[in-house]
Amino acid sequence: MSSDRTPGGAHRSTDSFDPRIEGPWSHRDVSANGGRFHIAELGEGPLVLLVHGWPQFWWTWRHQLTALADAGFRAVAVDLRGVGGSDRTPRGYEPSNMALDLTGIIRSLGAPNAVLVGHDLGGFLAWTAAVMRPALVRRLAVASSAHPRRYRRALMTDRKQIAAADHLLGLQRPWVPERQLVADDAALVGEYLTDWTAPGHQPDEKALLTYRHAMQLSNTRHCSIEPYRWLMRSMGRPDGLQYARRMRRPVRVPTLHLHGAADPVLLARTAAGSGEYVEAPYRWRLLDGIGHYPQEEDPEGFSRELVNWLRDPEPDRR
Repeated sequence: MSSDRTPGGAHRSTDSFDPRIEGPWSHRDVSANGGRFHIAELGEGPLVLLVHGWPQFWWTWRHQLTALADAGFRAVAVDLRGVGGSDRTPRGYEPSNMALDLTGIIRSLGAPNAVLVGHDLGGFLAWTAAVMRPALVRRLAVASSAHPRRYRRALMTDRKQIAAADHLLGLQRPWVPERQLVADDAALVGEYLTDWTAPGHQPDEKALLTYRHAMQLSNTRHCSIEPYRWLMRSMGRPDGLQYARRMRRPVRVPTLHLHGAADPVLLARTAAGSGEYVEAPYRWRLLDGIGHYPQEEDPEGFSRELVNWLRDPEPDRR
């Protein structure tokens, strides 16, 4: 068992927490895009791939795994590269490559295509995968996530969105954010999760401890923030400009867009209007009284919206 030192010098375990949390689902690893990825799966039927955001891991979808399986779907929640039970690779955290992780996982699962459901960073990657590999994405559902081009624009021009995402600027410093994330048993992770949840839906202590433990695994503290470093640092670089140009191509699959009206991190006004990049039925739902984590703040309501949309053979533009 390995250990690290906190800034105060106390030792704490980094490997005692098992991200393969028991439940009605099963756990296994799959290979995709040169990496090994941990998944939790439940149910039989059309594949629905659930992609978590930050600072979380697959467990954020625990409620939706059971709801989707009960509704006749094969629900699979994945740990992103560098998080949970998946590989911590030294590189590969740009969105184009992480989107290929997702489409590679779909192929590894033996499915011709899948519904991609992404939250936060997972939504950003799901948007990307739907553009890059449209044949593998049957439908797209995103929560607490704006289309990448819209988010890029807001981060450069909207003062309120820039202020709301000030943590992204803090993550650009070398090594300091990593130390802060795991200090005092990752207390900062608990603060983020609490502050970004709408009043009245605060996470319980068990959930907070679970996410705090997960951040202390191996090198999660570094790997999990690498996508955000790329996001900010690439804005004026050729790779970032190339990615932005690539994302001009419209999404051509039915899209469900769920967003908390009280989201303090990614503002509703930033997410609204992402439908301009969708040339297919697009359904926007603004969730009253919900913050940045709708799948956990109102799991029944979120699951109901998702399942009803999946069951609709011809989702319209409502």
